[in-house]
Amino acid sequence: MATRKRGKKNDATGQRAPAARQVEPPEASATQLPLQRWLPWAIVALLFIAGIGAWWWQASTASPPAPSSSTPATRTAAVTATAAAQYVGSAQCSSCHQAESAAWETSQHKQAMQHADAQTVLGNFADARFRYAGVESRFTQRDGKYYVTTDGPDGKLAEYAVKYTYGVSPLQQYLIEFPDGRLQALSIAWDTRAAKDGGQRWFHLYPQERVDFKDELHWTKRRQNWNHMCADCHSTDVRKGYDASTDRFDTKWSELTVGCEACHGPASAHIGWAGKNERERSADKTAGLVVNYHERRGAGWAMDLQTGIAKRTVPRSSHVETDMCAQCHARRAQLAEGYRPGQPFTDHYLPSLPLFPLYHVDGQQRDEVYIWGSFLQSRMNAAGVTCSDCHNPHTGKPKAEGNALCAQCHLPAKFDTPDHHRHASVKAGSPGTQCVDCHMPQTSYMVNDPRRDHSFRPPRPDISVAFGTPNACNQCHTGKPAQWAAAAVEKWFGKERPAAPFELAAAFHAAEHGGMAPAAQLLAIASDPARPGITRAAAIERLGAHPSDDMLAAVQKGLGDVDAMVRHASLGALEALPPEQRLPLAAPLLRDPRRMVRIEAARVLGDTDPATLTTADRDALTRATDELEASHRLNADQAESVVAIAGIQLRRGQPAQAESTLRQIATKEPTFVPAWANLADLLRRLNREADAEAALREGLKHAPDAAALHHSLGLSLVRQQRLKEALPELAAATRARDATPRYSYVYAVALHSAGRSREALAILDAQLKQRPGDSEVAQARAAIAREAGGRR
Repeated sequence: MATRKRGKKNDATGQRAPAARQVEPPEASATQLPLQRWLPWAIVALLFIAGIGAWWWQASTASPPAPSSSTPATRTAAVTATAAAQYVGSAQCSSCHQAESAAWETSQHKQAMQHADAQTVLGNFADARFRYAGVESRFTQRDGKYYVTTDGPDGKLAEYAVKYTYGVSPLQQYLIEFPDGRLQALSIAWDTRAAKDGGQRWFHLYPQERVDFKDELHWTKRRQNWNHMCADCHSTDVRKGYDASTDRFDTKWSELTVGCEACHGPASAHIGWAGKNERERSADKTAGLVVNYHERRGAGWAMDLQTGIAKRTVPRSSHVETDMCAQCHARRAQLAEGYRPGQPFTDHYLPSLPLFPLYHVDGQQRDEVYIWGSFLQSRMNAAGVTCSDCHNPHTGKPKAEGNALCAQCHLPAKFDTPDHHRHASVKAGSPGTQCVDCHMPQTSYMVNDPRRDHSFRPPRPDISVAFGTPNACNQCHTGKPAQWAAAAVEKWFGKERPAAPFELAAAFHAAEHGGMAPAAQLLAIASDPARPGITRAAAIERLGAHPSDDMLAAVQKGLGDVDAMVRHASLGALEALPPEQRLPLAAPLLRDPRRMVRIEAARVLGDTDPATLTTADRDALTRATDELEASHRLNADQAESVVAIAGIQLRRGQPAQAESTLRQIATKEPTFVPAWANLADLLRRLNREADAEAALREGLKHAPDAAALHHSLGLSLVRQQRLKEALPELAAATRARDATPRYSYVYAVALHSAGRSREALAILDAQLKQRPGDSEVAQARAAIAREAGGRR
């Protein structure tokens, strides 16, 4: 499955997938983004404020969380030096740390981004040609520089100089610099694999599509922009430097590639320590380091001969190492610049939860999620394993080859045998006998880049049979159905299988597909202390769509959870409540130790009447809202964040500024549907219905297939008592490829109001067939049937 280009972690969503949470405004989705083109990228707005509707909508009080592995109290020993420390570059490290430096030189970190020259460029620029979507691109070189002639932002052929190489294996991309400071990643990449493996060729990252200059995925558009999407992970100490007033970038970095200080923090204080005399060095136990990775100090792994699985001799008490790796190996959005290793991950980043469509309903990777979110779900993480238990931190490569890597903690006599892998007829070392084949299945991204799932789960083809998820058995036995694999596993291990994985898949499948009673299943997961925090957070995230007393109780508990992701998700679930009920629950988290949680509390309390707040809460809300706005201004090169900034302007009593902001982004990016939808909703709220209608019609000129705009226009016409004109717009919304079940529901109600009950019932019947657990649709159908006298 080919997806986004390497390094696009800063949007936290998938290429063609909806965002993790969609908050609808009162008029039922004026801000809903088209599924295939806009929803995938809307996370920056949805993380904090899901369009203008959230500006208007948004038991016992939860206590702030106690210190835990994710709170500052346990990090003070790890974070040692300094705000004053400066970045000095990897070359400064190599003179004393020669072995580590030599290992790093061989790593993909070292080659993450490089100046384009004869040593770094791997692609064929000897007048090579590549044809895609009717455009023939040409790759040439002269005077030591590299050029590509391809279609530019206007669709016309032009020659562009390659400024940097981007990545190294199994593919390499090339960055083009534009006069406004943008670096854009060419979507035609070089396959660096050997020719015998299908490599040494040019290929397009979207081979099944025809991405032209009008498409949001074109290499010149913001979705392929290095400054926002890629820089934070491919260079060290990046400052984006975007100026919204001029729409220009002045991006800076301390080191072009991923250097030593990306993982160890700025080293100037450490160099100063190294220059001191022995007595002074002995007195400074921090060695001038910004972070000391003490998690493994004094710890080892002792084999339990009874289980055949090693146990950590000293329990892990913090997550400093995995948090450091998460800055680039997690699917996340960036909240703030200036992250330094050892700092809390969620002070600077908002991680994605293991929810469809980024993940399969059983938690396996689906989209390009970069390992961390999968690893947090694993038993390995729960047992205290860290990244460096398996990977050499300087080369990035596994510490051992094949099953020897797993044998560090899993007794070979018990696990590396046919009795365990059940492939007695297969030669040792072949597929079927390798631990990773069964417990870390691969998914390919970017056409040729396979990534292994790090949730380390046993194959469960029975879950595949029930819910359509992939499984490791059928990844090898491609010609066999999942039922065949499930029968084989049942024959080997009996009918009884661990219930927890099946229950998890059932709950999230029901939540995504409208199955019966997902709320009870989700509540069970959210309340299960044995589940990983990231999984419980995902369950609470989906529970927000099923308000009840039990849901509220689970959310109240989640607001005091030690895991910041659970607290964050619990705040989001509060949006189902009226503001007066939200306030006492969310207000304490305005002072949460994690920025991610504070700004979410500010978002869900955005429509709170200031008169209902205590002075302390009002001050805390102001501070948290300032942090929220700062996060959006950091990402003001993205239209989603500009829409969110307009929302903050409105909540601060500045409707004229909000309208101006929305009109500016709508003019700058006229195909960006949420700008028009939110502008229209603002105008409606200001009792300017005619202006709202005009905005929606203007938006449809630029995005004629946008379901959200057709739907909102239909509702606008209904409010103006022009039902006959409204029906075609509401119908168009249901036919669009980004249509949602809500659109069909609203259209059916409108048809009934127009006296066309038979058609309304047919639509609702079709909805119930697809989503049998949708109580709202079932109730509407029953009401319409009664009013229509039961006639079809």
